[in-house]
Amino acid sequence: MNEPLHVHAKVRVIYGDTDQMGVVYYANYFRYFELSRSEYLRARGGDYTQIEKSGYGLPVVSAHCDYKRPAKYDEVLVVDVHVAELRRASLRFEYQVRRELDGVVLATGHTVHACLGPSGKPTGLPESLLKLLRPTP
Repeated sequence: MNEPLHVHAKVRVIYGDTDQMGVVYYANYFRYFELSRSEYLRARGGDYTQIEKSGYGLPVVSAHCDYKRPAKYDEVLVVDVHVAELRRASLRFEYQVRRELDGVVLATGHTVHACLGPSGKPTGLPESLLKLLRPTP
């Protein structure tokens, strides 16, 4: 298999992303993962709207995050994302969140997505989606 395409999305931590201890609230990392997935699709010439208009959906069926170091208000984070696995009817994205200033890894994680067809039931990934998700030759 070809080397996976890595996309880097940047996000600045806003005050509303932090908790009472002044660090990014743990659940917000999943929002950062979502942002990076959207940027991944854009980098490949697509987006979620296009996928949904074609009658397909990619709901998250599993999500995991390992927290290594805290992120704080006003820091710029870089979220690296790539497709780690493509199966017949599902896929797995992997993420690494690092602080832009010093490159320190703050969190790593993954999400698993099922492919739902126009009927709302699991289906194989159509060629149009595979084209968006596969590493480039």
